[in-house]
Amino acid sequence: MQAKVVTVGLGYIGLPTSALIANSGIPVHGVDVSQHVVDTINAGKIHIVEPELDKAVAEAVSKGFLKAGTKAVEADTYLVVVPTPFKGDHQPDISYVQAATEGIIPLLKEGDLYIIESTSPVGTTEKMMDLIFAKRPELEGKIYLAYCPERVLPGNVMHELVHNDRVIGGVNEASTEKALAFYGQFVKGELHPTNARTAEMCKLTENASRDSQIAFANELSLICDKAGINVWELIRLANKHPRVNILQPGCGVGGHCIAVDPYFITADFPMESRMIAQARATNNYKPFWCAEKVKTARLEFELAKGRQPSIAIMGLAFKPNIDDLRESPAIHIAERVLQDSGDADMYIVEPNVHEHKVFKLTDYKDAVEKADIVVLLVAHNEFKQLTFREEQVVLDFCGVTNK
Repeated sequence: MQAKVVTVGLGYIGLPTSALIANSGIPVHGVDVSQHVVDTINAGKIHIVEPELDKAVAEAVSKGFLKAGTKAVEADTYLVVVPTPFKGDHQPDISYVQAATEGIIPLLKEGDLYIIESTSPVGTTEKMMDLIFAKRPELEGKIYLAYCPERVLPGNVMHELVHNDRVIGGVNEASTEKALAFYGQFVKGELHPTNARTAEMCKLTENASRDSQIAFANELSLICDKAGINVWELIRLANKHPRVNILQPGCGVGGHCIAVDPYFITADFPMESRMIAQARATNNYKPFWCAEKVKTARLEFELAKGRQPSIAIMGLAFKPNIDDLRESPAIHIAERVLQDSGDADMYIVEPNVHEHKVFKLTDYKDAVEKADIVVLLVAHNEFKQLTFREEQVVLDFCGVTNK
């Protein structure tokens, strides 16, 4: 079956997107640099945890609408869904987007549609357009280029890819219209046309806004700790005001979006984005603060009991009920606590991950049974069912015990 769509990148967004398009009856060829990922998908299986994704991939592969490979093939539409990491000092690195684009350039033909979904600094779509036309000048004015960011929640991706509104920005009006028609085949949410730069900035703005709101909650948690106030109760009461909606504090901010995207703004507009930068600094500080609270609890236990406590670190993912560890503040806390722990018994828990290359993982019930100090970092559903012994020290940084 001839591929109509090529998706470059088969990670947490690229694979669900590929499966969704394929199950809409459009043949998709997914591309990934990892042979393991390619082989897993071609076997109808998945390499990440995401509800409903296993069924979607199995169905798309069995029907022949989804195939994977390590190189792009000729198609009509090309989606770039690769990571955009950092270089030094939080400078955005668009080299993955560029490499993906360069792999597509020889295959492009008149009438094709090229779309970037990867989070990108403002102006990236235009830079890739210039790169394409520098190498294929005969295509200028004859292909369509657009930017369309995803805005999905891990753990609910398959639903949100279909039902969430999408912002779609082309490099010109014809490109916007072409991209709108493409997404209209499988997205039921409203499609909002704009230009590429606005679409790029929209994605960054959404996550910088969330980051700032979380920073406010995290800052409150630091203040309440000093003031002897239960921050969870405070926020619950404050939110009774009809125009106040404070988020819940946590042990920091992680993931590939909220902990990353604000830097795409501060890197390009440092003087104009001081509040955004301060929110990032606050959220980056929170894991260090949490690790120090654990260290203090450990020393207080030693002084009181004359022995080292056993410590359970509960949760490594960046948010509840997923296996995604990217940019997770819980991992930074676990590492710092381990470094300070000496010979103390440590139990590292992450119920959504079977093994980890750094940490030896322990069953969550066993960890709580054996621990003197329980450190709750992620509000996984499993943890909400736990009961703790009266003599245990419970450090709750994510509101598990505040029903």
